Amino acid sequence: MGVYTDYFQKSKVFLYPLLRLKKGLAYVPKQTYVAWENVYTAEDCRFFCEYKAKYTDKFKKFITEYITTVPYFEEYIELETNKHLFIFDLSPIKNDYNRFIKGKYSQLTLESKINILDFFADDGKVSDYIQGFLSPEDLHSEYADFLGVRVETLEEVYEICTPPDLEKETLIDNNLIIQQLLKRSSISLTK
Repeated sequence: MGVYTDYFQKSKVFLYPLLRLKKGLAYVPKQTYVAWENVYTAEDCRFFCEYKAKYTDKFKKFITEYITTVPYFEEYIELETNKHLFIFDLSPIKNDYNRFIKGKYSQLTLESKINILDFFADDGKVSDYIQGFLSPEDLHSEYADFLGVRVETLEEVYEICTPPDLEKETLIDNNLIIQQLLKRSSISLTK
């Protein structure tokens, strides 16, 4: 299979499938996050999906038929024209969310693992990597050889996929906050 060492947005791989949105929808998130700078931290157990799309009837129908039917759906925010943010409260699956934050992918519940694997089932090599991340025991030797460490060291660590980089998993977009503050104050940027 080979060793995968590049960083990828972990929330898109391990959390997005837990929304149970089927693969192949007309709209997919441009990016996903577990925090929003100055608004939510990773401890708030939220998941953010950012979409770039025109707010057409087709997109509205997508929101109604798919996004708002997700049990975890909490809020929709238009960040700017054609930039949409959907917030999901993952508190009902907080244990798996916390395992994800700690990079303990092999400890996710069987139900979560099945949802993730089902989502990526038709992705060939990607599916193989994800299977390995969720059940790494058969890959310890291969990763140990690649990394030049003892197999026992990897067996102790157990995981072969790094934890999420919380800086990369944080949405940094303060335009909405600035707009709200300006509405509440008498400050005008046009004077």
